[in-house]
Amino acid sequence: MSFFDICVIGAGPAGLMAGITASSSGSRVILLEKNPEAGEKLLLTGKGRCNLAHFTESKKDIIEAFGKNGRFLHSALSRFGVTETLAFFSSLGLSLKTERGNRVFPSRGNAEDVRNRLLEAFRQNGGTFKGRSPVADLTCENGTITGAMLQDGTVIEAGAYIVTTGGLSYPQTGSTGDGYGWAKTLGHTVTPTIPALTPVRLADGWIPEVAGLSLKNIRLTLFVGESERESRFGDMDFTPFGMSGPIGMDLSRSIGKALGNHESVSLYLDLKPALDTRTLDKRLIRELARPSADFGTVLETLLPRKFISPFARLCSVPIDRKAATLTKNERLQVLGLLKALPLKPLSLLGFEWSLVTSGGILLDEVDPRTMASKLVENLYFAGEILDLDAPTGGYNLQACWTTGHVAGVSASSGAFAGHRNS
Repeated sequence: MSFFDICVIGAGPAGLMAGITASSSGSRVILLEKNPEAGEKLLLTGKGRCNLAHFTESKKDIIEAFGKNGRFLHSALSRFGVTETLAFFSSLGLSLKTERGNRVFPSRGNAEDVRNRLLEAFRQNGGTFKGRSPVADLTCENGTITGAMLQDGTVIEAGAYIVTTGGLSYPQTGSTGDGYGWAKTLGHTVTPTIPALTPVRLADGWIPEVAGLSLKNIRLTLFVGESERESRFGDMDFTPFGMSGPIGMDLSRSIGKALGNHESVSLYLDLKPALDTRTLDKRLIRELARPSADFGTVLETLLPRKFISPFARLCSVPIDRKAATLTKNERLQVLGLLKALPLKPLSLLGFEWSLVTSGGILLDEVDPRTMASKLVENLYFAGEILDLDAPTGGYNLQACWTTGHVAGVSASSGAFAGHRNS
């Protein structure tokens, strides 16, 4: 049996931050990870570049990105927000840069460098990292965790336990929902979990023709029934089965919930959001009037080449037809599709491809000032296991850094951590 002041379970971003923070105060900390190495999922963030934060001077921007559950982060962000996060990574020797969309990346290096510096900082503080150590169960007596039992039978005993095992997204990285099971056994409520920030399958038959095409600066709008539900501006990728990329994945949570409720779901793609309908129509009239130009040539001035053939079929206009012969109704059909091309969602691709999990530990059962369980005396939660998720752009990692830091501080200063001096 091994004894520590604090046991952190799960060496993802929240766990690494919690471990660094707790160990920096002098607490004896062990960080348990089922994988051989720490931060497997962190290595995938930002397509391997690690979009580690969203730059803003207002914590309100971060809170609003998480919707109604974002209010839970108010106190924690006051203690460790974006400014503190950027200063922390700078202290690790990482130079940072802010790119389009206020996304913060390392100036040099990648996600592996971020992971390595975090793990190095933890070890320099005296922390113990133990890979290949899946936890089988948390034992509890009289409302207090008494040990973390590993699958090999080893028991890790500590004064406090911080669970940072993540959600269900990318299970190949070890995120298989283990923490949800322990939490339920201990009396916690786990809100329904669905994939968020995941690719979406589309029913439209022309999609495979445009697989691999990336659209920049377009707008995608979600309708549920007859009502507009959400809209996103930015970049989108077509895949052989549907869509991916930032704005498509940002809408995936709402798409999944609506489909799960058996509601009618539609998407509309504005290919020219910078132009209002009247201005675009004037441009279209001018392009169609070009002498001897065919319809395909006109579309080359408006769309990527790969998109031309399927778009022309949607317009029911052959690409070799003389542009000047289009009727007013046909022109308006083209105009309508440029501003609102319909897409029909079939399903989400699933947790295997989702960046984050929507749902998790019910926030009402966690103290937002400390990340402590309100039900179990020496238990803390941080990171994706909580019912917190936001769009792409660094928000979700910010929640990991913030909640991980607060949990680390709280656990190391709690009464149960004090036994190290006894």
